Amino acid sequence: MHQNMLPGFSDVLEASERLKGKAVRTPLLENAELNRITGGRILIKPEVLQHTGSFKFRGAYNFISQLDETAQKSGLVAYSSGNHAQGVAYSAQLFGIKSTIIMPKDAPQIKIENTREFGAEVILYDRFRDSREEIGNKVLQETGAIFVPPYDHRNIIAGQGTCGLEIAEQAAELDLELDSAIVCCGGGGFVSGVALALNELSPFTKIYSAEPENFDDMAKSLTAARRVENSPEARSICDAILTPTPGKLTFQLSLGLLDRGLSVSEMEVRAAMTFAFRTLKLVVEPGGAVALACVLSNKIDTRGKAIALTLSGGNVDTETFKKLLLV
Repeated sequence: MHQNMLPGFSDVLEASERLKGKAVRTPLLENAELNRITGGRILIKPEVLQHTGSFKFRGAYNFISQLDETAQKSGLVAYSSGNHAQGVAYSAQLFGIKSTIIMPKDAPQIKIENTREFGAEVILYDRFRDSREEIGNKVLQETGAIFVPPYDHRNIIAGQGTCGLEIAEQAAELDLELDSAIVCCGGGGFVSGVALALNELSPFTKIYSAEPENFDDMAKSLTAARRVENSPEARSICDAILTPTPGKLTFQLSLGLLDRGLSVSEMEVRAAMTFAFRTLKLVVEPGGAVALACVLSNKIDTRGKAIALTLSGGNVDTETFKKLLLV
């Protein structure tokens, strides 16, 4: 199938079969205090408990598992601030494939170290001065390796969509009809994949993307009905989900499947990280906490509603985590 074709629900089902016994079927958690605060039933999908500490393993494994033997021998190249990096490096290790990951030098140290520990060669660059695409293209030309896109590929999106499949199945096991689902969003692979699954299995569920303010390109793009870019001067603590604009495929899917986009302030993100740590007993990185932040800061109506949300990643340096927690 052509990589520029949009994935469908059948692709998510096929990805689920490939990931069976490989990915963690993360639980769908409820917390009495969170339900009390919001006046609803909030179902938490903690992808912080996934292999490599984020949902990114799902898409990376689904992509790599479909490469033929010749492609696998060529090795893999990816660029990432850390979670896709780890997903690709770990998946490559499982298949015995060499991987090279291009990472910003200001990425959390834990993400850089973990990527190396999974056997990848890491090339560091300055995200504000260097072009990761240029560096990646140079490596690809020199090695003949295969590029693993971070989000804008049908097999990546389908892999991430398996999380949505699980949410729908687990909500059904609880005999719950979901009013809405809030999914953390960078380039849009996660939210569009989850939306593909939920649209099929829970068609009345409203789906929202969650982003940090100043990097709410998906929210702005959905409103404008075209891809909008963030300001190159924008900065955020949410390193995992800082993309310039939504992907072409991910936006095309999201435009048809999402209700709208939500955004939260850095203080709201920090409050969500603090709540997750103190009340849920989970370590969540800034970018992984944006969906929880949306619920805690009343970005949508939660009273009497059943709402699923993702905690998309938990890879954060100890010192950074301590600084960001609210006293």
